[in-house]
Amino acid sequence: MTRIEQKLKLSDAKFKRRLGTSKPVFQTMLAILQVAHDQLHEFGGKPNDLSVGDKLLITLKYYREYTTMESIADDYDCSKSSVCRSIHWVEDVLSADGRFQLPGKKTLQDEEPKMVVVDVTEHPIQRPQKNRKTGTPARKSVIRSNRRSLRTLKLV
Repeated sequence: MTRIEQKLKLSDAKFKRRLGTSKPVFQTMLAILQVAHDQLHEFGGKPNDLSVGDKLLITLKYYREYTTMESIADDYDCSKSSVCRSIHWVEDVLSADGRFQLPGKKTLQDEEPKMVVVDVTEHPIQRPQKNRKTGTPARKSVIRSNRRSLRTLKLV
């Protein structure tokens, strides 16, 4: 049983909680990626160490849990560079399709913010008090006075 089959057997709520997307959206993503993979490998080539479904699962896991690529590579028994290439490939293919694109910078700039929240609470900061004689923090003057007393003990 592949990892995708295991994930698809989960209930809808658990599936969404684990992967961050619903089953129909996941299957749409998988179909888009499979078509792109088939076009890419139409004339043959080196076989991938990760399947298309694994690449999608890796990308969703990376975004959902924000784990390191090294730990994902350990889970999928591949190299960190394979994980990085997989994430970039999935991002590029899905954004090129158009159905999974974020709004552009211009669209975000045109929108007016509805509400701005600013935290203006004040917190007192404790700072070391200066010694009146030397102008240095009190803690340093205590250490210096201890050193002086040790020197006087050695001389006696």
